Amino acid sequence: MNVEAKENRNRIPQPLYTGPWGSCHIQGICVDKKKGYIYYSFTTKLVKATLDGKIVGSIDGLVGHLGCIAFNEKDGCVYGSLVYKNDIIGREILAKLDSKTSFEDGFYVVRIDVDKIDRVDMAADGSNIMTAVYIREAVEDYNGFGTNAKGEKVPHKHGCSGIDGTTFGPLPGKKMEDGMYLYVSYGVYSDLDRVDNDYQVLLCYDITDWDKVALPLKQDAMHQSGFEKPLHKFFVFTGNTNFGVQNLEYDPFSNAFYMAVYKGKKENYPNYPLFAVDASVPAKWEKLRGMDFEGETLTLLEAGEKDEKSGVRGFLFPFGSTGLYSFGDGEYLVCEKRKTTAGQCGYIFRYAFDGTTPFMMIG
Repeated sequence: MNVEAKENRNRIPQPLYTGPWGSCHIQGICVDKKKGYIYYSFTTKLVKATLDGKIVGSIDGLVGHLGCIAFNEKDGCVYGSLVYKNDIIGREILAKLDSKTSFEDGFYVVRIDVDKIDRVDMAADGSNIMTAVYIREAVEDYNGFGTNAKGEKVPHKHGCSGIDGTTFGPLPGKKMEDGMYLYVSYGVYSDLDRVDNDYQVLLCYDITDWDKVALPLKQDAMHQSGFEKPLHKFFVFTGNTNFGVQNLEYDPFSNAFYMAVYKGKKENYPNYPLFAVDASVPAKWEKLRGMDFEGETLTLLEAGEKDEKSGVRGFLFPFGSTGLYSFGDGEYLVCEKRKTTAGQCGYIFRYAFDGTTPFMMIG
């Protein structure tokens, strides 16, 4: 990290307050270290602020679920998962917005030209700020089928409920200099009667050709233009979690992909709130547990706690599901959501990694 980026980081108060932003809770955070901005996803809007908390502007009017967000240092844009779904989550969002909007189920990653955000309440629709790609693989799995413990056919392959976590990182076993790729994680339904929903699923994309497939966001006429297939589809065995990976963040310092989740409920697993993939270990093909086919599996980092019965490793750190960001040098930002009479908000705390234990609060 250069001197300018370190100076910008030192402007961040402990904690940083997001301000209140309506009825939907915070979903994710990311930082432009060079220019000194932080971005908040509040489900139906994206907020741009300086690192000392001054609001610069916002994009509003989304009727889908804008989840985890990631800053791409290569092009200076923010990327995030955007889900339109006619399930309980989608209906809850529309109810909070008092919206009568209807749409087909569709999962997207949006690229947001954040340099164009210069005032609050800028329109998401009909502008040149946001382009989107259709995540066909996840939609097909959402509309597909798996099997429960009795061998019965049940909806949603891998338990897919949509997508949420996003980050940029290297291919497993490779270095950052070899290329950075977009990772998108599945949401996974909590279902105690299934044995085919115990993996986190990470789709990996080379976005070099983004402009060839991306189209502007038009919520009244959603497109289905996107990459036909991901470069890789990775599986991480953690045991079932409640709606899968909420925040996904690659950390160069520990060379790991951190996955913050809502804890699972299956009694035969430790149900940690945080897991980490060891990015130094290449993927390997193996038969997936509870399924009759093989997949590319990733290895959990040998750190934190270990459940001897299941072999699953993870961390008891309870935060990060509503915002997790790595500066890349052993310091992090972690968001804790709050609700006030003025609206949903977040407090963002600075943490450090002492080389042994990640996420020790600074100060």
